[in-house]
Amino acid sequence: MKKFNIAMIGAGFMGKAHSLSYAGMPMFFWPAPGIPYRKTIVDVTEELAKEAAQRFGYENYTSDWRKVVEDPSIDIIDIVTPNDSHAEIAIAAAKAGKHIICEKPLARNAEEAKKMWDAVREAGVKHMVAFNYRRTPAVALAKKYIEEGKIGKILNFRGTYLQDWSADPNSPLSWRFQKKVAGSGALGDIGTHVIDFARYLVGEISEVMAITKTWVPERPIQTSGVDKLGTIKGESDAPKGVVDVDDEFSTLLKFENGAIGSIEATRNAWGRNNFLTFEIHGEKGSLYFNYERRDELQVCFADDPSDSKGFRTVYTGPAHPYGEGLWPIPALGIGYGETKIIEIYDFLKSIVEDTEVSPNFYDGYRIAVICDAILESAEKGVWVNLDKKLVNVN
Repeated sequence: MKKFNIAMIGAGFMGKAHSLSYAGMPMFFWPAPGIPYRKTIVDVTEELAKEAAQRFGYENYTSDWRKVVEDPSIDIIDIVTPNDSHAEIAIAAAKAGKHIICEKPLARNAEEAKKMWDAVREAGVKHMVAFNYRRTPAVALAKKYIEEGKIGKILNFRGTYLQDWSADPNSPLSWRFQKKVAGSGALGDIGTHVIDFARYLVGEISEVMAITKTWVPERPIQTSGVDKLGTIKGESDAPKGVVDVDDEFSTLLKFENGAIGSIEATRNAWGRNNFLTFEIHGEKGSLYFNYERRDELQVCFADDPSDSKGFRTVYTGPAHPYGEGLWPIPALGIGYGETKIIEIYDFLKSIVEDTEVSPNFYDGYRIAVICDAILESAEKGVWVNLDKKLVNVN
């Protein structure tokens, strides 16, 4: 069984999530497609990198990501840094012949994402964007039902992603509120997950009509380099910095297959913690999913008996996608970590079997094009056609 040496670039929240998945994947999916070995981790200083190596179980550590990209013993580069460094690292890694997994969003804009996609295509390496929520078994089950025709032709998609960690105006000005680093706000940070759902479950989006809003125009300047997603508050009288990204967006959608839909996302919705949902209506039924109840898929089929027609709950388990590697009883409960474990399983499997994996950098580029179009639509107040924005996609 092949061993894959992993170099993790970044050691924050996502560094923890990805490291857990490397450690846990063979425990869930055995025989594993390969054994991920936590070889080297990178953080912004040697001291922080050393601490991360001890905490997350890496053999080596460094503060120079270029060293690990150039290291011939490294097989996979895992990028979990802020968005402004994704392109530089990924392009260098591709040129060095490394397989790459990159956290979402792939890039700050479509121009950067296109360069990344071009680089991995030219290098012939495997590449993945870490939209892990689509690997929740209930979401994969929804995909299966759609492909089997259980809800017929899709008419409408409605997706939301609502959080409240930045609703407090004293949540500090982390990189997620700065366009030069993040590219966009709620749109790129969480809205891209819903866009991924829409493309994965319904199909390509052809046009968007959007509105955006920044509710908190200034925030206390962050005094440390650690992004705690609003759990650490700044003082109300602390120096303020400008927020130049969206706090919230809503967009109408047209799909290439004729379906219509809508997406909204915000990080300013008090009472909503991780309210990631979709509802899909078809000619023969409907599906509803809420990530806060991630073991459940709500289903309704038109041919159900009239005395019992309505949404009912399917609890995912061994009979459903990825069930062979997870827990032996339906609704026993999976968490965020399992979706990351499944993600790594699929990525290593694609390398070993030399198959395409999705979502990859092409998908990341398509989503970046959609994000740019949403921002353009909100600025101009018009429908924006996506076909005119795509560059050399064949």
